[in-house]
Amino acid sequence: MEMKKRINLELRNRAPEKVTELVLDNCRSSNGEIEGLNDSFKELEFLSMANVELTSLAKLPTLSKLRKLELSNNIISGGLEVLAERCPNLTYLNLSGNKIKDLGTVEALQNLKNLKSLDLFNCEITNLEDYRDSIFELLQQITYLDGFDQEDNEAPDSEDEDDEEGDEDEDDEDEDEAGPPGEYEEEDDEDDGGSDLGEGEEEEEVGLSYLMKDEIQDEDDDDDYVEEGGDEEEEGKFVTG
Repeated sequence: MEMKKRINLELRNRAPEKVTELVLDNCRSSNGEIEGLNDSFKELEFLSMANVELTSLAKLPTLSKLRKLELSNNIISGGLEVLAERCPNLTYLNLSGNKIKDLGTVEALQNLKNLKSLDLFNCEITNLEDYRDSIFELLQQITYLDGFDQEDNEAPDSEDEDDEEGDEDEDDEDEDEAGPPGEYEEEDDEDDGGSDLGEGEEEEEVGLSYLMKDEIQDEDDDDDYVEEGGDEEEEGKFVTG
């Protein structure tokens, strides 16, 4: 697929100024030149053009917010001074697998003052004697060359950094789940309210039992009255007789 068509596809109906990441790997450049990319991509922070047969960066637009640029497995042999002019805030640049042969070509990157990581893996320049020491001396602003610093410490993986941020978010969630002390106080209040209801129920039970006793007593009084009446009738019979 041609680069211009690939860019239109990757836009997904978005305006160029809304795009922050753009991946154009494995498409076809136009005669080794960048095509379809222009200054309207002003918010672009990550751009990948790996294996697109680029030979020149002359048509790279001004991308002042670009931080990471992937240009691996192309046919670039020079013209790197364009990067400092149009992408002055680059921090990561991958030129591995290109046709870069000498220190003079890389010297143009000195003006990328924010550059921290540079990859030249599988470029002919890596065969030079004291290659690493020479690059670190030439580009004193960089920390990592081909994934390692001057003491051979590996560069941190961006995914590991994301994991650390994720762990911090989980800790925050745990604190939120614990909740403020006030919640427990409210629960205690609810329990107290429940006990008050229990006392009320006991009072009702006492009242009911008291009424039942009164009813039983009334029934006993009625029985006594009936018995007394019966005795009077019997006495009357004896007198009459």
